Amino acid sequence: MDERIKRILDEMEPDGRFSVERKYFQHGTTTIYEHSINVAETSLHLAERFKITVNTDALIRGALLHDYFLYDWHVDDGKHKLHGITHPRDALHCAREDFVLGPIEENIILRHMFPLTPVPPVFSEAWLVCLADKYCAVQETVRPFLFSRSSKRRTV
Repeated sequence: MDERIKRILDEMEPDGRFSVERKYFQHGTTTIYEHSINVAETSLHLAERFKITVNTDALIRGALLHDYFLYDWHVDDGKHKLHGITHPRDALHCAREDFVLGPIEENIILRHMFPLTPVPPVFSEAWLVCLADKYCAVQETVRPFLFSRSSKRRTV
């Protein structure tokens, strides 16, 4: 894990409910906690690769909190039918309960589902997390199938 992410996570974990994210899966076999770290790492990589000047701490904090909704959205209880659209507000609500957020972090959390949610991000940090989130979601969802297929081919 990138040392900048580890430092911020170490600062945030005592005040937050990150342990809840370890219990729930986001995509495939990836927990919400792991997904959030993947998105933070990918966002940093994109910023560095394309030489985009960002507030690094806000980028990391927002990425770590973008899916901080603290429930299992896979439970078919009727409450999470519109999870893809509603979870950014749920995540922002939970994040505000546990942390003091700046405008960049709030924009990251609230707008990371664009274009599924119609209002686009405002800050470059929020755009990076929005893109990184989609990339990571595809990787985390598809990767187990790719590896299981390739391993099956090898044994046949």
